[in-house]
Amino acid sequence: MKQSVLFLFVSIVIYACSSSKPYSKTNKQYKKQAAAYAAILKAYPLKDSAGLPYAVDFVGTTNFSMRKPNYVVIHHTAQNSCEQTLKTFTLPRTQVSSHYVICKDGTVHHMLNDLLRAHHAGVSKWGNTTDLNSSSIGIEIDNNGSEAFTDAQIGSLQTLLGRLKNAYQIPTGNFIGHADIAPGRKVDPNNHFPWQQLAGNGFGYWYDTTNVQVAPGFDPLQALRIVGYNIAKPQAAIQSYRLHFTPQDSSKTLNESDKKILASLMAKYQ
Repeated sequence: MKQSVLFLFVSIVIYACSSSKPYSKTNKQYKKQAAAYAAILKAYPLKDSAGLPYAVDFVGTTNFSMRKPNYVVIHHTAQNSCEQTLKTFTLPRTQVSSHYVICKDGTVHHMLNDLLRAHHAGVSKWGNTTDLNSSSIGIEIDNNGSEAFTDAQIGSLQTLLGRLKNAYQIPTGNFIGHADIAPGRKVDPNNHFPWQQLAGNGFGYWYDTTNVQVAPGFDPLQALRIVGYNIAKPQAAIQSYRLHFTPQDSSKTLNESDKKILASLMAKYQ
């Protein structure tokens, strides 16, 4: 009897420990990978496959600093729970990740040092910037892609965005969505996302068409380009613009109302 009770007690302790720290193994792997990158930095100058330095004479400058993120890219997870997303981001075979994950109850999981490169943007372009993974922070919000975001999520998101903006001096116009940087390939965050609310708090721009005068010959497609969209595939760019700025409209052409919106946005993003 005593042995049975002891076995039960030990089992409960083991379960409690494993359930309270379900990601202890991946946390350990994170530290191991981070240490490996730190060792590479320390070993500069790097050597090539023949064991030779890229340049013979290395003179270490005293004037340098860490690279810092210049964009924030917002996503929805397109999965069914926060737990599912955390698991996806901790499996090496998936090769996907983000810096932060925000659950429906507002819980924020920080998954990667802001100064390291996450795999969240993929093939991407915004203005003249390509490879957004190398210059951005990725934030994933738990959402299956077709539902509204919770008040708790948006509250936590705005608190986080405020901290990131202050920490890295991220420009107002550089808070964007995955669909913005990958037209035709991505549609997140979905059309329920409150971009106007965020813009009102300094995270991205919103339009004001009250006093906008559209110049004769105004080209709305070129305005999309100036705002930041990749217009190589015009209809894809229009779709991404609509998801962000006119989610109630699903048309694939730009009308007179869009011209006013884009004229207003162009003035802000320039």
